[in-house]
Amino acid sequence: MTQTVDQLYRQAGEEFAPALARLARAVERDAEKARDLEQEMHCALWTSLARFKGDCALKTWVYRVAHNVAADHVSKATRGPKKVPLEEIDALPAAGNPESDAAEALVLQQVAQLIRALPPVDAQTIVLWLEGESAAEIAEITGLSSGAVATRVHRIKALLAGHFEQPTDKGAKA
Repeated sequence: MTQTVDQLYRQAGEEFAPALARLARAVERDAEKARDLEQEMHCALWTSLARFKGDCALKTWVYRVAHNVAADHVSKATRGPKKVPLEEIDALPAAGNPESDAAEALVLQQVAQLIRALPPVDAQTIVLWLEGESAAEIAEITGLSSGAVATRVHRIKALLAGHFEQPTDKGAKA
């Protein structure tokens, strides 16, 4: 028995709505715009499900649609202010609050800021990886090869970690 669009959308919403919300927040810093982006993702998903034939997993379909909408959103946004390569970002807010929860929230905010500064395909790749997707699944969703996904994830993780390393005093003697 073939599922209806309503059934497919309901299933997709139950399984993937939280991931779509996280993707929207990762792509868009403004909370109101992130909610609008999330709604756009759901609308695009709804309309696309009429074309879903089951040639891939529902999960893959949902992520492809969501990431295409997110990429379009980023593309429109990049026509405005120029994006800066991650390697050139050096002005991050310092974690001055001694409270653990506040420090963790600040770090997460910084990571989200750094991810938003990445080129769209890199941002999509790392967000999918953070969602727990395998390199093969990310490759299927993004159209990259599994090897390219693994390389990008490794490179992005190193770049992100580099922004949180403590500077060393090279002139100090032991």
